[in-house]
Amino acid sequence: MSELGYSIPDSAAPFFQQQLREYRASARVAVPTVLDIGCSYGVNAALLRFGTSVAELAGSYAGTTDRDSALALDKGRAEVPGVDARFLGIDASRPALEYAAEAGLLDEVVHADLEAADPDEDQREVLARADLVISTGCIGYVTEKTLVRVATAHPRRRPWMAHFVLRMFDYGPVAAELAALGYRTEQVPGLHAQRRFASADEQAQVLKTLADKGIDTTGYEADGSLYATLHLSRPLPEHSADPEDNS
Repeated sequence: MSELGYSIPDSAAPFFQQQLREYRASARVAVPTVLDIGCSYGVNAALLRFGTSVAELAGSYAGTTDRDSALALDKGRAEVPGVDARFLGIDASRPALEYAAEAGLLDEVVHADLEAADPDEDQREVLARADLVISTGCIGYVTEKTLVRVATAHPRRRPWMAHFVLRMFDYGPVAAELAALGYRTEQVPGLHAQRRFASADEQAQVLKTLADKGIDTTGYEADGSLYATLHLSRPLPEHSADPEDNS
């Protein structure tokens, strides 16, 4: 992905850090738990833990020759104290999750497709620990089905959410379902580059989709990169996390 200038985790990290600061102050939780949807190998967790960048991560792997050498590098990073947070990940790729967990980038992982089915009890128990749910590009590929199942994993409280959503996807259906669960959603001003298009065909398809939605791509997708907007969904006070119950 670095060959395509993949950079949205860099843009997202300061916003996620701000959400963590606000959550700590609001919920009086010293070490919040972050759930990354579509976490893959744990890149978002790595950036938040170590204060690094996608480019620095990619560069550090240049000298690795196989999985074991990359794993040793990441384990060494994970031993250094970082941000005061725990990190969970959910993804459909078992190898990616296993790597992230073994490397110490993610504290717990859930291998599941919540588009297709409810989490089982063990998965639900992990998901219920989330205080802040994040993503950097998977919304649209996963829908409100996944978000609702994550939001309702705990029977009494709702996690905060911060999702970077590609402009070709509509967050409206997600926001509507979350509203029914007691959430209020706002779109943060600004656009954030995700990566360059992988091909002319991909760009043409995305430009058509955005044109059909009446979205002006001048200076953005038309210039060769995918762009996302940030949506924050927070539960209204009566649905907020209880600091005495973070199970």
